[in-house]
Amino acid sequence: MSQTGRIELLDPSGNRKYLNAQERQRFKEAAIKQDGEVRTFCLMLYWSGCRISEALAVHDMRISFEDQAVVIETLKKRKGGVYRQIPLPSQFLDELNLVHRIKTNRKKKNHKSERLWNWSRRTASRRIEEVMQAAGIEGVQGSAKGLRHSFAITCLQKGIPLNMVSKWLGHSRMETTAIYANALGEEERDIASRLWG
Repeated sequence: MSQTGRIELLDPSGNRKYLNAQERQRFKEAAIKQDGEVRTFCLMLYWSGCRISEALAVHDMRISFEDQAVVIETLKKRKGGVYRQIPLPSQFLDELNLVHRIKTNRKKKNHKSERLWNWSRRTASRRIEEVMQAAGIEGVQGSAKGLRHSFAITCLQKGIPLNMVSKWLGHSRMETTAIYANALGEEERDIASRLWG
């Protein structure tokens, strides 16, 4: 975000602050090669577009296998208790269950809901940085925020309605999400190509 609070897709030097399609794919491939919890954490950010702090707050009872979704508390709101549901691919839900033993733990008597990742924010950021390095992604875009930005742009490229993208990202104003329609380069060309076909 800029000093005005607006999302900016370029830094003050004109560098892209989001992963392009190739970098996004490389991040996913590098994440898949990681061990259990690191893999699922990286893929949670990849598939949901949530913020690091929001992913760290996810506990096992917020994974809905019935709805095939994760329930995220929107932590950027001034008040707590604001939630959003984000659909997740079934194969990722299976992996979450396998790594974190969600269904098995829920069957235990007196089970208390537990966070999936018991890391500090700094540790989580380091894990993302390590996977970005393994994927050969350098620069300002090689961050959790760059991954979140690329999630929004990818959604728009795939024709997901702006109101759904806004809901999934936890934006309170559609105008905030609309900034992602200002994607540049290949992403902008891909969006424009829908007019030409």
